[in-house]
Amino acid sequence: MEDKFHTFTHPVADIPLPGRFTNPFHYTPHPLCVIAAEETQEFLSKQEEWAEELRAGKMFGVLVVRDVAGALGYLAAFSGNLAGRSTQPFFVPPVFDFSAPECYFRQEERNISAMNDEIRRLQTAPVYFEARKKLEEATAYARQRISEAKEAYKTAKAARDLRRQSPLSESEAAALIRESQYQKAEIKRLERAMRAEVEQRQAEVDRLDVVIERMRQERKRRSAALQDWLFGQFRMLNACGEAKDLHELFADTASGVPPAGAGECAAPKLLQYAYRKRLEPLAMAEFWWGDSPVAEVRRHGYYYPACKGKCEPILRHMLRGLRLETPPAPETCAPEVGSLRILYEDAYIVAVDKPAGMLSVPGKSDADSVYRQLRRIYPEATGPLLAHRLDMDTSGILLAAKTKEAHQNLQAQFKHRTVGKRYVALLDGDVPRDAGTIDLPLCPDPLDRPRQLVSEEHGKPAITEYAVLERLGGTMRVAFFPRTGRTHQLRVHAAHPLGLGCPIVGDALYGRKAERLYLHAEYLAFTHPVTRERIELRSEAPF
Repeated sequence: MEDKFHTFTHPVADIPLPGRFTNPFHYTPHPLCVIAAEETQEFLSKQEEWAEELRAGKMFGVLVVRDVAGALGYLAAFSGNLAGRSTQPFFVPPVFDFSAPECYFRQEERNISAMNDEIRRLQTAPVYFEARKKLEEATAYARQRISEAKEAYKTAKAARDLRRQSPLSESEAAALIRESQYQKAEIKRLERAMRAEVEQRQAEVDRLDVVIERMRQERKRRSAALQDWLFGQFRMLNACGEAKDLHELFADTASGVPPAGAGECAAPKLLQYAYRKRLEPLAMAEFWWGDSPVAEVRRHGYYYPACKGKCEPILRHMLRGLRLETPPAPETCAPEVGSLRILYEDAYIVAVDKPAGMLSVPGKSDADSVYRQLRRIYPEATGPLLAHRLDMDTSGILLAAKTKEAHQNLQAQFKHRTVGKRYVALLDGDVPRDAGTIDLPLCPDPLDRPRQLVSEEHGKPAITEYAVLERLGGTMRVAFFPRTGRTHQLRVHAAHPLGLGCPIVGDALYGRKAERLYLHAEYLAFTHPVTRERIELRSEAPF
């Protein structure tokens, strides 16, 4: 077997093989995958020539396999390129290698690059520069001449109006009229002459622009055709021996076309190589190595699920024929709760203590939610009930209104940020400062929902104040005071390296999975929508 198949250097004989293959979107790494990842990380730590790129961060994957003779081993892969190449020792090759200099992709890429150079040459050519300069000068000169003529007409008109205030003979009055008509006609003649001059200069520029625009359109057409050709070269296999290209796999998605980089992630590379070499896939895991990117949250050495935007349509096909683990759907994980614990209630509002794992509002499944329970308890209530929401995995105070008017009032308070909120969380790590403010704008990750990205360009303002309550040696209890209410705000602000750099314990999206997400809404203060008194509610964290 070539060097892409690695036998374990650590003892694994006593580790039971997995009964089903990993669900790449919801998994706990199998012990064999952990050992394979550690051995891959040992290899990475010795690659000095890659040190700078590895420090910047990259996703890697391992696939535990068994060959036709029954030998156990693993494959390793990286997402995208490594050190400017799609192939490297130790790692499986890409699904389709379009980096070879003689490859059609590279040849056509060079042709398109030459077109870019020609477009830039035409745009910076002296003849084009001179034509645009003459157009600008002609336009400015025309504006100036016409403006001067109109000002002269206004001055002459004012003089004529002044003369008309005195008695005039019939011939004098007619002369004034002829003077006015002549000046108006002169302005019209000047406007036509200036317009003709500008149009002539514009035609010269247009003639050059037509050539440039034709080249732009040809470049666009060839770029799209090349990308289309490339997607067709990615013939993805599955365990049933079926092959489909990226066009087929993404035809039923919302966009209908593959995103850039589809098929180049670690997971598809691993499965493709295993199928080609008749290796039986047993378990898979992906981990991040290096610093976190600026936009998203990635932790060095942490395991991550496959991304949904690029990989879900591909892996849905590639996993066909394998017996997959069947994790429970997220919305069926809610605890069995007979009735919610009421923290406060009167004729207008009610506050409950939401348990971790329960939805705030109904989702796609039939899982219970706070909204449904409140509907059963208060069937006569009007309006949408819940005045705000908590993530399914977050526990704590949730406020609802029994009347439409009370609901509108409470929502206005949340909108205008007059509601006092405090959360308590257990963080994985430590920070030197005892208190501070995190200001990181957030937006959804279009390729991996429901994850959120930090983006100065596309994000909405998200501000969180924090205070360290207790340092526990490796973890710490922190109070969060959110000033805005963005999706996953506290989770991203805690985990992101530009925030606290310490994910909330149990955060499977931005940190590491645990028995629960250690985040609790412990305090809520608001103005009663009817009595106008200030209400303060508290719920002690269960951790």
